[in-house]
Amino acid sequence: MLDIPAGYRRNAAGDLVAEVNIKPEHKLEDELVTRLAGRAAELSEKLAAFRADALAEINAYRDLIAAEYGAKVSAGGNMTLTAFDGSLQVQLAVAKSITFGPELQAAKALIDQCVTRWSEGANDNLRTLVFDAFQTDRQGKISTDKVLGLRRLAIEDEDWTKAMEAISNAVRVTGSKTYVRFYRRTAAALEPIALDLANVGGADAAA
Repeated sequence: MLDIPAGYRRNAAGDLVAEVNIKPEHKLEDELVTRLAGRAAELSEKLAAFRADALAEINAYRDLIAAEYGAKVSAGGNMTLTAFDGSLQVQLAVAKSITFGPELQAAKALIDQCVTRWSEGANDNLRTLVFDAFQTDRQGKISTDKVLGLRRLAIEDEDWTKAMEAISNAVRVTGSKTYVRFYRRTAAALEPIALDLANVGGADAAA
């Protein structure tokens, strides 16, 4: 980036603007945004470091417990740790990213056959549930929860059974993300300790 001459600032379009031509309120806005964003970046780095430390300590504790039984456990499983008095809790949760392979198209074709055969007297709610499962969102993605939810339907039909098998074979795990969540007990129940700006600070968070 080229040096900015004294007495000038570069605007969002990349043009040089003389300090004397910048409105005081715009300078104040720039100072406010720069200062707050800088603090936010520092907090983000601290949270990232805390997350890494927490994961390392939790995994070390899991390994310690496993070693007592002469067992080896792999990272990636869900786990809940609770303070002795029950007032605090740490939860480790692993969420998998799932997509569907070409088998899903075969499953949809088989399900379509089922619905066509069942069309006379078929439950409209069931048909809506089935067709809704294969609807895509604005990004063209299919809801994994809705598709996998079809497997919970107790339907005895050969084509339906084949379709559910095709859905199972279509599942592809493309990645995973590990979450660490903290809770503290109040008079009502265990409540999450907020670590994001949207929820921290109680009632004032929505302001």
